[in-house]
Amino acid sequence: MTVSAQADLGRRVQEWHDDLRSAVEGLYPDRVDEVHAAVVGRVAAAAGSRKAALVALDRQRERRHDWFLEPDRIGYACYADRFGGDLRGVEARVGYLRELGVNVVHLMSVLRSRAGDSDGGFAIDDYRRPDPHLGTLGDLEHLVDTLREAGISTCLDLVMNHTSADHEWAVRARQGSAYHRGLYLTFPDRRVPDAYEATLPEVFPTMSPGNFTWVPEMQAWAWTTFREFQWDLNWANPDVLVEMVDVLLHLANLGVEVVRLDAVAFTWKRMGTNCQNQAGAHLVAQALRAALGMAAPASILLAEAIVGPDDLVPYLGHHERQRRECQLAYHNQLMVQTWSMLASRDTRLAAAALRRLPHAPQGTTWLTYVRCHDDIGWAVSDQDAAAVGLDGAAHRRFLARFYRGDYPGSFARGVPFSTNPATGDERTCGMASSLAGLADDRRGPGSPGVARLLLLYAIAFGFGGVPVIWMGDELGLGDDEDYHLDPTRAGDSRWRHRPPMSSEQMSQRHDRATVAGAVWSGFARLVQARSHCRALHGAGSVRVVDTGDPAVFGWARQHPRYGSVLGLANVTESAVYASPSVLGALDLAPVVDLLDPGATDLLLLEPLAVRWLSADGTYRTAPRPR
Repeated sequence: MTVSAQADLGRRVQEWHDDLRSAVEGLYPDRVDEVHAAVVGRVAAAAGSRKAALVALDRQRERRHDWFLEPDRIGYACYADRFGGDLRGVEARVGYLRELGVNVVHLMSVLRSRAGDSDGGFAIDDYRRPDPHLGTLGDLEHLVDTLREAGISTCLDLVMNHTSADHEWAVRARQGSAYHRGLYLTFPDRRVPDAYEATLPEVFPTMSPGNFTWVPEMQAWAWTTFREFQWDLNWANPDVLVEMVDVLLHLANLGVEVVRLDAVAFTWKRMGTNCQNQAGAHLVAQALRAALGMAAPASILLAEAIVGPDDLVPYLGHHERQRRECQLAYHNQLMVQTWSMLASRDTRLAAAALRRLPHAPQGTTWLTYVRCHDDIGWAVSDQDAAAVGLDGAAHRRFLARFYRGDYPGSFARGVPFSTNPATGDERTCGMASSLAGLADDRRGPGSPGVARLLLLYAIAFGFGGVPVIWMGDELGLGDDEDYHLDPTRAGDSRWRHRPPMSSEQMSQRHDRATVAGAVWSGFARLVQARSHCRALHGAGSVRVVDTGDPAVFGWARQHPRYGSVLGLANVTESAVYASPSVLGALDLAPVVDLLDPGATDLLLLEPLAVRWLSADGTYRTAPRPR
């Protein structure tokens, strides 16, 4: 390590000292000095082996700490094998990603997972190496370097709550290692598990009922929140924190710039609760953020916390006293509410729910999305539903019926996932094209299904934060109808919306006479408009506005330096007018529609149309250099 690098490390350790110390004090009050020293030791070792290019990036990012808040920051998420076959195949499609205009790529299911059913790659066997069918560690490093040289940041997953039962730690635990057994939550009989079960929900009630699995080799019950082959880690043991800090910094030293904390909400267990969103989970995130800030400040954390509205914002550090946790979190409420608006053709529930959500703290922002690799859980709170005269449970049942296509007038062709007869909870699977009504619509590029798909993404792109395109949506890619032919996937309907990329549809993307071409051109318009609009910088604030018509969803995005954008979305199949009063919401004059600069009647919204209205001065003629 150079003298200047040593000086940088010393400064950063001092800068983040209090964050790390307070997190460790909250988690492990009896071992504070020991745990703090162990984490700093891992930090120093990782910093000493950091590549020169990453050291330079650290310094650049410290000068430009808002790099991920820039309006031209646009994400793309895909299973690496479904997108390119393997790591080299992904690298061969970097040009495609650049043409699309994305500059953050979330590669899913890259690290080695158990053979057979692996819960979509989240039953991790090895945190440090890619799955052999994808390539070698050298292939992964080369891909990450290639993406960075192309101006694209890599995002990988750090599975927080559990490992595979075949992970080396679990193998050694079964072989009798007391250290490794201590990394997991195991119990000699059912007394404690039964006490926990009294308040624990079931994540996969049909695939994996219950939360504990008997392990004969250990004569113990292992905590298995998700599946019987995924053992929950014991975060109450500080050895787990130290081990996971080491894994986190290993990923950062590979050049991973966004680390997604998978299932972070489940990490801390507390008797008498649902063992989700506990205070300890936030302290864990705070400790990891501090370690990353010390050793690799070029990288940031993304909280995978798909939770109810009241539990969302704390993962960005919003507490009674704000603190530094993750810089990004999924805006689950925006995702759920946009689908709800489309089904009900009514925006009032969405407006009520989103108005109640606190703003993201300074220096953080949302990751906005339309769907993901997982099912859609209909996270509509009873409180929000009651505020607009709805019954929460009934509305959740309506959405599940609508998006499986069983409701009169439904355009959707989704399938149910993990239906729980005891609670009435049902989640939904399907590609965005299927849920938006594109799958069975034979009207081609001009179909309402195309318009709905683009409306969903226009809200995600314009609401603020970092929008993410999920693989295939940019082409209107349909479901994988044959997923059930693979016995390792047949019992998991989520594989329906994880199809392989279609080379045929990729080749059609420039032909607007095709569905793929029509959808691609719509995405190109969104990318261009967003990249040019400084008012969509992530440091701005957003609020829902009254449009005068429940058919029109309205939001105002304001930045103190770069101006404002007013979004209007008509969620119905009929043309409507927004109230003239909306133009006064941001004092916009003169006004231009960034999505259709030639439009003149700006308050008229054709069926399923979206406008981004802004003053001329907020729109740049060329995107800012990356």
